[in-house]
Amino acid sequence: MIVLGYNGFGKSAEIFGRLFRATGIDRHLLYGHDSSAALVVDGKLVAAVEEERLNREKKTSSFPAGAMRWCLESAGISFDDVDTFAFSWQFSQDVVNKMIAEITEDPAASVEQKFARLQRLAETHAAMFSEAATEADFLEHTGHRLNPEKLVRVPHHLAHLMTGYHLSGGGDAAFLVSDGRAEWLSSITGEVRDGEVKIFDDMTIDSRHSLAMLFSVVTRYLGFVPNNDEYKVMGLAGYAAPPEPNPFLEHVVEVCPDGTYRTPYPANAVPAYYQLFDRIFGGDEQCREEFDYRVRVASAAQHMLETVTAGQIRALESRSDLPRVLFEGGLALNCVNNSKLLERSRFTDMDVSFGASDVGVAIGAALFACGQAGAPPRISPSPYLGPSYDERDMRAALQQYAGQVVWRELDPGDVPGQAATLMRERCVIGWFQGRMEYGPRALGNRSILANPKFPDIKDIINERIKHREQFRPFAPVVLEHLAPKVFELGKKKSSPYMTFVVPVRPEYQDMIQGACHVDGTSRIQTVTEESNPLLARLLREFNELTGIPCLINTSFNVAGEPIVCSPADALSCFLKTEMDHLFLGNFLVSRM
Repeated sequence: MIVLGYNGFGKSAEIFGRLFRATGIDRHLLYGHDSSAALVVDGKLVAAVEEERLNREKKTSSFPAGAMRWCLESAGISFDDVDTFAFSWQFSQDVVNKMIAEITEDPAASVEQKFARLQRLAETHAAMFSEAATEADFLEHTGHRLNPEKLVRVPHHLAHLMTGYHLSGGGDAAFLVSDGRAEWLSSITGEVRDGEVKIFDDMTIDSRHSLAMLFSVVTRYLGFVPNNDEYKVMGLAGYAAPPEPNPFLEHVVEVCPDGTYRTPYPANAVPAYYQLFDRIFGGDEQCREEFDYRVRVASAAQHMLETVTAGQIRALESRSDLPRVLFEGGLALNCVNNSKLLERSRFTDMDVSFGASDVGVAIGAALFACGQAGAPPRISPSPYLGPSYDERDMRAALQQYAGQVVWRELDPGDVPGQAATLMRERCVIGWFQGRMEYGPRALGNRSILANPKFPDIKDIINERIKHREQFRPFAPVVLEHLAPKVFELGKKKSSPYMTFVVPVRPEYQDMIQGACHVDGTSRIQTVTEESNPLLARLLREFNELTGIPCLINTSFNVAGEPIVCSPADALSCFLKTEMDHLFLGNFLVSRM
């Protein structure tokens, strides 16, 4: 059985830009961002790629036609061979009725405002959400006319859940799914027991009170791009303890004993939120540009997020006796929060997948449809699901840039040793190997690597290579068996996808200071010989050569661009930066 899952709407940017002013700083506040496709053959996840890696438009909402075609071509099949197409949204009549009720029952809106909002919803439904619109969208962008009987529409939060459930190996687990908004909800909790999903309906949160969208408003307030730069707020929060009492918990979010919560305004009430934030923090437009003010607000926002989700986890603990919890959805990318949620709960483990945000729902939709058709998924947890390139592809790309770079081909067995030797010093390398990883984190195949021992290496990479804010931290990659020696892992035995932040043991903080945040923590990636043999060998040889157990691992891109996909992308990015060398497969590349 062949299932092709996908996420993305062809008209989302146009519709949301025109009707909901999702342009400029708000350009990512729309349905279908992070468009992607995933292919499951006979229960096995064989390919997945985000559209942004192919069309080179970061966080694109474009229809994933390129991603679909690559998935199919990589398996040697066509659209006609697909048994089921799985779309990661389901705007059923019941859902649309609830979206209508969300408008008509809003006591703060005038009649005129309600009519205007209903008109916008009607136009959006006709252009994007309806069954006819979905099928027309597919035909327009792929040239393939869908058989409606082959199309399965999967509720968005269920797609998130299936991603985490199957990538963690299945088995019984409680779950929390939380994001900006799905069709009309923003958060669900429940449990999967004996393969059956049970949602605790009384704990659901509708989009009117979305915690993730509130955090996005804070992101915007601090001058960053909402639904894109929330990790910057998380990073800033590490520079100071949250204020006591916390203004967000006193004046913004109402936390209820049953784990639910309420916010004062919908997320699109930006002026009202700005006035409220200025009042409770004593701010204004000028203050929002100041580092110390940003840190104070960010630390309060991070503490708010941790407090609210901790309430959800406590309520979930009281409802489910299962020992493990899954956390999926965009809010699960807040890796600082993930670690605290686990350590402060009775759960013995928490799984957050490499596809926790909306990039993953293409996978989850495909796996859900696969299971519904009676073909139980057989999933490897490997994130290396994207395109790979052979020696011929790399030589062609090198020839394209022959006037700007020089290169020499290494014996494959010498590549890790050469890289380790170079990185004994302040040498920053691009690392392009094997199949591209899936998801928002570079996990060692499309990475920028460096020695973390140098005090100024973080500033060098931020300023000269990534072209981004100086306060941004970098993550360490470490062999799994060495991780407990360097980091205080708590309940975690591994963290292969950079989804948890843990304290660095005091005796190692100076040794890996370039990968240690200002608060003494790191967002680690653990690697084994099985998960990534080449990267594991590089880490082993670097450790033997230097005595340093980690490398800095950051994504192979510059600010505002997607992670590189092809050899040409890697060379183009390399030449835009002050990276010292590029390992392009077995080729060691330098500038002329």
